Amino acid sequence: MAVSATALPAGVRGIHALPSDHHDGPWDAIITPPGVKERLLGTVVLRLLHGRRLATLSGPLHGLVVLAGPPGTGKTTLARGVAQAAAMAVAAHGATTLVEVDPHAFPSDMLGESQRNVSRLMNDTIPELAARRPHTIVVIDEVESFAVRRSTASFETNPVDVHRATDAVLAGIDAVAAAQPRLAFVVTTNFVDALDEAFVSRADLFVELTLPDMVTRAQIVARSIAELALHWPELIALAQDMELHDLLAKRTEGWDGRRVAKIALGAIAGDPATAVNPSLLDAGRLEGHLDGFGEVLRSTGSRSGAANGEDE
Repeated sequence: MAVSATALPAGVRGIHALPSDHHDGPWDAIITPPGVKERLLGTVVLRLLHGRRLATLSGPLHGLVVLAGPPGTGKTTLARGVAQAAAMAVAAHGATTLVEVDPHAFPSDMLGESQRNVSRLMNDTIPELAARRPHTIVVIDEVESFAVRRSTASFETNPVDVHRATDAVLAGIDAVAAAQPRLAFVVTTNFVDALDEAFVSRADLFVELTLPDMVTRAQIVARSIAELALHWPELIALAQDMELHDLLAKRTEGWDGRRVAKIALGAIAGDPATAVNPSLLDAGRLEGHLDGFGEVLRSTGSRSGAANGEDE
């Protein structure tokens, strides 16, 4: 269940009770290098279940996970997905509150206002929301917008206020870690160099995601077509054509995962006939889409006929 936007506290874009059927899907759908999702889930579950016991260690958990990397590498999907996966893993011990924070709501041109807003979020809003259920996960996208690297702060906003806001974030992370042992922060950043060093040092897990390699791109292509085949079974053969998937992967070097996942949809939309009937999608249209809209349709003698078993 989600809270309506009109009832949300300042700086919070969403509050959800987990686990929930509405949040199923993203965790299983996203493709990462081996071990990434397992370690991410394990880190969050360890914090939620055993944060109180581990608080006495000389190097206790801060309950902070940082997902870094360029746009399109799946950071936000992973952050939201791990919230649902972790909530399911700890469900026997109680429900989980997912809090989604909008960091862009906090910067202010007024001296000291950013610090006050961040302090209010960390010291008041988050503890109040954490009191609702046994476990809490706070997701913050583009966290670099308010955990700014103080050593290089030179923005149009007052640098003093930038320092104070970052100080408030660090103090808030420390305070929440001590007072809310069953709470985890999962944050994302496109610009890790813009993050304050002290913030990064508090992370229990730092995952740097890169653009997908060829093997991963092929897997993304295969999954995206397989998802379409659930609606148009005529595409099953196309979804199983590993040679085609490898070919498309080779031609998309340097693409992010989001862009690769849209190849099939782009090929469908590139021709009114396939837009009306997506089951007409074939290898030729997929390859042609990468050549540009002028070459979306290939000749009947192309690889498409063999892949689909249909005439164009």
